[in-house]
Amino acid sequence: MKPLIGINVDLKKGPPPEAALQIPYLEAVEKSGGIPVMIPPLNDEDLRHLLSRLDGVLFIGGADYSPTRYCEDELDDTVKLIDERREGFDFLLLDEVLKIEKMPMLGICLGCQLLNIGLGGSLMQDIKKHIPASEVPHASPNGWHVGFNNHDVVVQRDSSLYDIYKQDRFVVSTSHHQAINRVGKGLKVVAHADDGVVEAVELTERKFVIGVQWHPERDYPRNKPLFDKFIAECRNGHN
Repeated sequence: MKPLIGINVDLKKGPPPEAALQIPYLEAVEKSGGIPVMIPPLNDEDLRHLLSRLDGVLFIGGADYSPTRYCEDELDDTVKLIDERREGFDFLLLDEVLKIEKMPMLGICLGCQLLNIGLGGSLMQDIKKHIPASEVPHASPNGWHVGFNNHDVVVQRDSSLYDIYKQDRFVVSTSHHQAINRVGKGLKVVAHADDGVVEAVELTERKFVIGVQWHPERDYPRNKPLFDKFIAECRNGHN
């Protein structure tokens, strides 16, 4: 049977308020053999019931989490805060997923940052201000209209990510102005850009909990091995 893959959703205030999910996330899961299941904000009991029926969870991208989540009170003027209800639910969902020892998880862009913050790490509120000399085009203003930027990532050979891609350098589709600063507890940095910015992390105590800072769903052919491996781990069952 195909595994059921839960995916968190973005929330838009409206009117009317909406729960939304970009189609490429759904298509990537489907193409690699999974069945996507959108997860709207739920109460604790209903969420645990749903997770008991899912085989894996994918965390999507989005705007920025509040810096208070990583103990920074000052808000950089580049920060665009995500919907408060989504933020609260994202962290609840992450906590519940991490309680399920064998549950595979893939975090994309903001999902990677969520994993890091949830494990006690912090972010650069704006890469350009943190690393002014960087020439790597991490952000992609108006990417959906003019095309997203691309850059190389370098992958550590002693990592699950290298076992998946079979390459230690490849091109990724990028769209972010924030990145991991202090690394969360238990996470291992397994990929970085040429300017040193963290591009992927793995939770060492788990078989498949990976966060990537790029957007693999926007370049599925190149990133098919990542989705294939994620779905394969979900198919193997977490129980």
